[in-house]
Amino acid sequence: MKKTMFGTAIAATALLAAACGSDTGTTDSAEAVVVSEAWVKASDTGMTGAFAEIENTGSSDVHIVGASSPASATTELHEMVSSGGASMVMQEMGDGLVIPADTVHSLAPGGDHLMLMDLVEPLRPGSTVTFTLEFADGSTEEFTAQVRDFAGAQEEYVPSHDGAAHDG
Repeated sequence: MKKTMFGTAIAATALLAAACGSDTGTTDSAEAVVVSEAWVKASDTGMTGAFAEIENTGSSDVHIVGASSPASATTELHEMVSSGGASMVMQEMGDGLVIPADTVHSLAPGGDHLMLMDLVEPLRPGSTVTFTLEFADGSTEEFTAQVRDFAGAQEEYVPSHDGAAHDG
């Protein structure tokens, strides 16, 4: 019986040591990201943009490959590109958004942003919208943004697949 108890004690100690073992140093992208100053442009129907400061506090680049929100049927990462003339048009980011280590990336009107398409209900000033960012490593980060009135950023949208137009 002493041998069995001794063997059990050794096995338990080995399991405990394995469970408390050193971290391999890998960190989910979501753990390195801090989202601040998040807001959404108020809208009754159709589409609208969401903006924020996204900080990568980690020592490796993070790659955002998608986003979702219960406020819209579709949420996409968008960028502004030159239309060949003096004007800019927005389009979906084909490869997502890479944020280098130890930097802040601004999602701002007239620049990169999250596009909420086919709103589920009107977004009224003072309400909030929840978002989930999806990273290339499979991790996710949830944040909440306040809805605000905003009259600027009347960009032209170049649809990637559905023929929809964007008027602000």
